[in-house]
Formats: sequence, C-alpha cells, structure tokens
Amino acid sequence: MRTVFCLVALVFMCNGISGLLLPGLRYASRDAPLSWFSRVRRQPLLTHRVIDINQDCFMVTSEEGELFFKSPTDDPVVCGIYMIAEPDKRIQVTFNYLDVPCDNGGLVAWIDGWELNGQVWPADSWDDDRMIESCDRRPQRKLVSRQNAALIQYRVPARGKGFAVTIRHLKNTRPCNLMLFGAEGVYTLRNHGEAGNCSIIAISPTTVRVLDLNVGQTVKRDTLLEMETGTIHRCTKRGLPDYVDIGGASGLDHTRMEVFDSLCGLDSIEGHRPISIACEDTVVRLVSAGRYQNSVTLAFSPLPMEHIEHADLICGLNDI
Repeated sequence: MRTVFCLVALVFMCNGISGLLLPGLRYASRDAPLSWFSRVRRQPLLTHRVIDINQDCFMVTSEEGELFFKSPTDDPVVCGIYMIAEPDKRIQVTFNYLDVPCDNGGLVAWIDGWELNGQVWPADSWDDDRMIESCDRRPQRKLVSRQNAALIQYRVPARGKGFAVTIRHLKNTRPCNLMLFGAEGVYTLRNHGEAGNCSIIAISPTTVRVLDLNVGQTVKRDTLLEMETGTIHRCTKRGLPDYVDIGGASGLDHTRMEVFDSLCGLDSIEGHRPISIACEDTVVRLVSAGRYQNSVTLAFSPLPMEHIEHADLICGLNDI
C-alpha cells in the first residue's frame, strides 16, 4: 500500500522546539501556530552539503550540487528538501546511493512538484507518476521535474542510514507551471496551442499587473487577424472557454484559489491597473481549451505590509 507522508502524525524535536507534525509536514510550537515559511532556510551556494535535521529538517534550496543525509536517530522523523530553480528550468535529481531499510518504516519519496499540508502543486496536472517512493534500493534513473520545483520527503528511523543525491537544473524550453519564491519580475504564461491549464504561483502577497494579453483570440493556424479587442473581464461568467484567473490561495492547491477577476481578449496596452493580492500565495492561472494560441505577460512585485488591509483581494474574508 502506498505510504503517504501527509497522513503521518508524529511528535518530534526540531530546532530545539517540541512540535506536532500535522498533515503535510506542518508543525506548530507550544506557544502559537507558525507558518512553515518561518521555519525554512534558504541555503547559500551549495556544492557539497551534509544535512543536519536539527537545523535543516525543512529545507528550501535553489542551488545545484550534492546533498548527503545520515540519520542521527532511530526516531521516525519526517523531513523534506524543497527544491526550486529559475522559472525556465527543470530540476534533475540523481540518487547516488540510498541505504534506507524498509522493514522499520524507512522511506524516501521523490515528488515532481511540492506538497504541503495535504495540498500539492501543480494540482491541475497532478497524477500518480509525479511520486516515486524508494527504500532499500535507489531509483536507477535520473528523476526530472516538469517545472521549476520538486521535493524529496524522507523518513529514516535507523541511525547511520541515509542517502545522497545530486541536484542539477536543466533548461525548460516550454515552461507551463512556474513557482516564484521572490515575488518580483516579468513573466509570460503560454499554452503553446494546447488544451490544458498553466499557472504561476508566487509564495507571498503580491501586486500583479497585466502587461500583455492574448487569450481566446489568435487561432492556431493564424487565420484570425489580430485586432485589439481590449481586455474582457469576468470571462468565466460569460461562458468563454479560454481565460486567465488572477487571485490567491491559502495553500499550494491553486484549483481552490479565490478569483479576483478572470480576463480574456487581446490587449497590449500596459495601462492595466495593478491588482493587489493579500493571500499566502498569489496565483495566475491560464485556462485553455486548445483552439487558441494563448499568452499573458505579467509584472509581479511584493505587496508592502502597510497595503495589505487595503488589497483588492484578501483571502479568507468569505469564511468569516
């Protein structure tokens, strides 16, 4: 039977604070619940690193190189290596060795995306092939993500046992799902003329400005003359099959996002009013039926703390 880490509940010690591991590897201190972002550490230049679970049980790294882990305890502690690369990259992981016994519950899982609190990203294109679990024997092939984020979750309840991996970043010529850890820059989403959904998720409250919009207008054979139609709002309520949702979410699953507006049309005027999103995650989701060559270019910038209470969208207000 498949072992799913997000269903495990364990009591463990991390960074000297006793906590309860909740679904999806989230835990809280004895004083108050804490966002997982207050517990992770962005790593410096990584070429050869040994993981210390007392400091790096939940680790976020954007660097290439080798990671080594040897369990210091027989306790069933669940930890994770959250990997992220530039938006136009994919992540390749090679297991150089893996010595994790299966008989006492040891497990190492490669996840093509991220998982947190029982939610996965990118949820639109999730399937069973995105998770590979191993113990006793290492995966023989190189594991490559479809987007710029991937995760290794591991539980090694055997002192002295562990694994080693090499992380590489590869060029992604047709990125569809992008994760942004720093909410600043200009990015373009394209469907490449195919049916399906593509997304950008920024892990922070963000201001989003649409710079260029071409959604539901240009057919694949270029038989439609590109004429400025302007920006059409609330496209989903109009029943249009191709649109861009702009909004936010309180977790990684952007299919549960709160939508501020859905846009379509053809507009290259950079005069769109910026949209401020005060949510744990800012989400832009391009939905395509497959008939049109859709694209949208957006500028992201951090939302200042003093502007959050006046944001266009504040996640969770509908639940109050």
